[in-house]
Amino acid sequence: MTFPDSSASPLPVHWAGELLHLLPERALWWPDARVLFVADLHLGKAATYRALGQPVPGGTTRENLARLDVLIERHAPQRIVFLGDFLHAAQARTVLATVEAWRTRHAGVPMTLVRGNHDSRAGDPPDTLGIAVVDEPFLLGPFACCHHPQTHATHFVLAGHLHPVCRLHGPGRDSVRLPCFVSDAQQAVLPAFGEFTGGWLMESAPGRRFHAVGGDAVWALPPQEG
Repeated sequence: MTFPDSSASPLPVHWAGELLHLLPERALWWPDARVLFVADLHLGKAATYRALGQPVPGGTTRENLARLDVLIERHAPQRIVFLGDFLHAAQARTVLATVEAWRTRHAGVPMTLVRGNHDSRAGDPPDTLGIAVVDEPFLLGPFACCHHPQTHATHFVLAGHLHPVCRLHGPGRDSVRLPCFVSDAQQAVLPAFGEFTGGWLMESAPGRRFHAVGGDAVWALPPQEG
């Protein structure tokens, strides 16, 4: 099994007539509007598991925020849109001090959270974070920013929720699961940005395209029959 050279990243695509970049950090960049889209951070998920007595390692919240630091420094976004599931659960609010310190470093960047199913359970981020919280769909240019994959009458949907992964097969019986972007005619699903989130193996369908993420690269997989 061979992987493309890292020069293949980021991968440009055209959705809704707009140029976007699929980033190997598992985020989506809209350069003309200078908007960064991020799905499914699930901040505090490991802390939630530890609160329930599960012996999982710590540090994932800091790792997720450090990766966001890199993207903010590189792209200087004028807005970040979180496509749902910012916090994992009510128990995850123990990480809010870390999140508030991170937000202070980027106080000049407007941020919007489109509520997801985990946000409904965890509660909205505190007002001190300065993150606008909205219900789906949140319309931005030609895009309907959502958490749950769905159709929209007039806008191309950008969504999360599914944590999509795809399976690549080698010449023998070996295979590997990789996070991926999945696009259909009028919607695209972003991979989960957060560490420790798991993934859902997406099935092929007519017209569906998969863009796999591995190492420092994103690349388009050959069309698959549905």
